[in-house]
Amino acid sequence: MENFVWHNPTRIIFGKGVHKQAGEETAKYTKKVLLHYGGKSIKATGTYDAVVQSLQAAGVEYVELGGVQPNPRLSLVREGIDLCRKENIGFILAVGGGSVIDSSKAIAVGVPYEGDVWDFYKRGKSPEKMLPVGVVLTIPAAGSESSDGSVITDEEHQDKRSCCADFMYPQFALLNPELCYTLPKHQVAAGGADILAHILERYFSPNDHTDLSDRLCEGAMISLMQNLPKVLEDPKDYDAWAEVMWTGNVGHNGLLGRGRKEDWSSHGIEHEISAIYDIAHGAGLAIVFPAWMRYVGQKNPDKLCQFAVRVFGVEAEGKSKKEILEAGIRHLIAFYKSLGLATTLTEAGIGDDKFSIMAEKAVIDGPLGSMVPLEKADVEEILRLAL
Repeated sequence: MENFVWHNPTRIIFGKGVHKQAGEETAKYTKKVLLHYGGKSIKATGTYDAVVQSLQAAGVEYVELGGVQPNPRLSLVREGIDLCRKENIGFILAVGGGSVIDSSKAIAVGVPYEGDVWDFYKRGKSPEKMLPVGVVLTIPAAGSESSDGSVITDEEHQDKRSCCADFMYPQFALLNPELCYTLPKHQVAAGGADILAHILERYFSPNDHTDLSDRLCEGAMISLMQNLPKVLEDPKDYDAWAEVMWTGNVGHNGLLGRGRKEDWSSHGIEHEISAIYDIAHGAGLAIVFPAWMRYVGQKNPDKLCQFAVRVFGVEAEGKSKKEILEAGIRHLIAFYKSLGLATTLTEAGIGDDKFSIMAEKAVIDGPLGSMVPLEKADVEEILRLAL
């Protein structure tokens, strides 16, 4: 086990009706906020009205900025930075999923910075401070509600990059599973694949002697795969949604990766796919992960075989590591398909004409991953396996 420090300062408030505490929680920090959200869905479901009423009841003035899209755009972040400066905003309240939260964090680090916020994502600079951020979570997926990072897309240059800092955790996150009842099924499926990917990126580690965190990861994955089909079948199953929402949070709050090297190469590859083709992040990960497992399993199969046996119950006796690995991959693909997700680039309508460009950009800052460090040629081969 590796040495580690784990500190997660985000205050999680979980349960029925907690989104109505948004004003009470925000008022502890400021009396004027930027209310940041996506499209019309939070207005159609009543979430917007509930949050606004809670802000008004707490005496908190708000300025709105909607329009966040999946793979949140740099152009809207820049607009939000200008708006916050103009209105003298001191706090950002994100009402939405990972895209809204990531956009909020980007605005928050950009407001006190004199240069271009993209410096933190693309040009190697590190932020030094940010406006505080609060969250009302409407979809469990990215885990950004209690993570220290943000991912933004420069749509003009088809470039998707991340920024992380120890102080980029939200101050609080209100998690009410009831807000998930009206989510579209594809969004639920892609969000579930994103949660699973966050756990897999930590689970597939080159470290030995990490049995506790291995078991925590395995338990989280099994719970997710048991409860996600339940919410797809019955969108108002509160108990199943509670399991999914809490798994999404635990899957990305840092706990599961302590004491081990994490991988994250599948995320690095997927970012290049969604930067160009603008598919949902989780949907892209469902395509990348089986191909990554096949490639990496040729060189470092042990943890992947453990995954097959412990998570999917693959019988190992009398089988080679390759057979165990392939059985685990088949089970994973079957799970993705049961959610209605594509598991190949071809199924998603994506060809091979930009493989070289994507591979080159994926490794622009050096090799990807820790299980097997990947160079450009390795990434291209994984993309070919994903066809």
